[in-house]
Amino acid sequence: MAVCAVLLRWFAPVLYVLLFVLFVAFLAYCAYIKYIHMKYDHIPGPPRQSFFFGHMGTFTEMTKKDLIVYDKCIEWSETYGPVYRLNVLHRVLIVVTCPEATKDILMSAKYPKDKFLHKKMFYLFGQRLLGNGLVTAVDHDLWYKHRRVMDPAFSSLYLRGLMGTFNERAEKLMERLSEEAENQTEVSMLHMMNCVTMDVIAKVAFGIELELFNNNSPFPKAIETSLLGILMVARDVFFEYKPQNRGFIKEVREACRLLRSTGAQWINDRKKAMQNGEMCPKIFSHKSSNQLEKESMSKEDEEIMLDNFVTFFIAGQETTANQLAFCIMELGRHPEILEKLKQEIDEVIGMKRDISYDDLGNLTYLTQVLKETLRLYATAPVTNRDIPVDIKINGVHIPAGVTAMLSTYISSRMEKFFKDPLKFDPDRFHPDAPKPYYSYYPFSLGPRSCLGMNFAQMEAKVVMAKLIQRFDFTLVPGQNFDIKDTVTLRPKSRLFCTIRHRHTQ
Repeated sequence: MAVCAVLLRWFAPVLYVLLFVLFVAFLAYCAYIKYIHMKYDHIPGPPRQSFFFGHMGTFTEMTKKDLIVYDKCIEWSETYGPVYRLNVLHRVLIVVTCPEATKDILMSAKYPKDKFLHKKMFYLFGQRLLGNGLVTAVDHDLWYKHRRVMDPAFSSLYLRGLMGTFNERAEKLMERLSEEAENQTEVSMLHMMNCVTMDVIAKVAFGIELELFNNNSPFPKAIETSLLGILMVARDVFFEYKPQNRGFIKEVREACRLLRSTGAQWINDRKKAMQNGEMCPKIFSHKSSNQLEKESMSKEDEEIMLDNFVTFFIAGQETTANQLAFCIMELGRHPEILEKLKQEIDEVIGMKRDISYDDLGNLTYLTQVLKETLRLYATAPVTNRDIPVDIKINGVHIPAGVTAMLSTYISSRMEKFFKDPLKFDPDRFHPDAPKPYYSYYPFSLGPRSCLGMNFAQMEAKVVMAKLIQRFDFTLVPGQNFDIKDTVTLRPKSRLFCTIRHRHTQ
């Protein structure tokens, strides 16, 4: 007892000092938040729900209910104008729909990607995911180094040479759909599109034959889980500290490990193949080839190569698969548009098995349909930029230190930019129609625009052209057509269709 009394006498003052320090720190943080409010509250915006958490509660609640946060942002944009403020703890975000500001921010390299969000994507719950890959690298010099390495793999000349692979993988899809048509079974088109796009990126980028139509794979689930993990930490800064989320966090870590361990194995296989004089996919060309041909690489070089593997494996299939699924959904809901598309494909492609690069250029209406799909369903709906200098947007002074959120989903669904914006109308993108002015940018804009844009649209055209050439499809009644947000946007349902052959022998 005497020892306990002595310890209490020693620890009591320390405890009091610690409590006092914590109290002072709390007051200082409150004062800092108040200062932030005073500095930025001249920017219009919705009322804060909380002094501390700002608007975070709205984001968290909508995410829990599986609602699209960007739909709320559209309401706020229509109420508060082309730039408005949102608060999350001591951080300030501005949502920008002003076309001139969108142009200035995205077309300039002086506005870097949001450090806060991309730090979360670097390590997800302590497990490295996207790291310093091409999409997430915040440092401009590091990003530029990656971009120069990757550029040759996406040149128009090289992409022409991929038509054989696009046709080959799409034929695998047609074979599977033919079986389903003969069996008269309901088909999840979202699943089918995930399979074909993942087969394409694995073959083109890494020389791997996944054959997902014949094999089960953990990759689609791992990608969905890791993306959902990013969404949760982006919307709720306390997510990883809540005990009830531990099970999900464990799943996310396992998904990240699976993607990176698979990448390590595939890269090692490519390295051995190159050292044996075998051909290598173009993504591992030039500088990356030189690295692979070495007997050893630095640990950081290996990690960055893995970063780009995960980046391309996710971005190279996820967004295109979702675009294709949304396109099928809208065509199923608009038979008059589908009929017009059939006529074009019959005229341009006829009964040809292999679609050529020149054929793609003649599929004008299909191009319009795919663009309109991305207008309504921007699969990569948002990009963020830090604003390190004072700027003025639509007459509103924006002090440095904010993060700008720019969303093609938001601007593309606003009446001020597109008449009757929720109507699916491919004629908006007719060659003679006026071009949208910095309100439609599904592949972003400027130096950080999507490197794989042409790759993705070529792939989408080949798959859709073959699908419509060979089959009629009908949406199964009773399913909803809502959107699910998992960082990328995808159909909430699995998008079930019945399939029938268009032409019988």
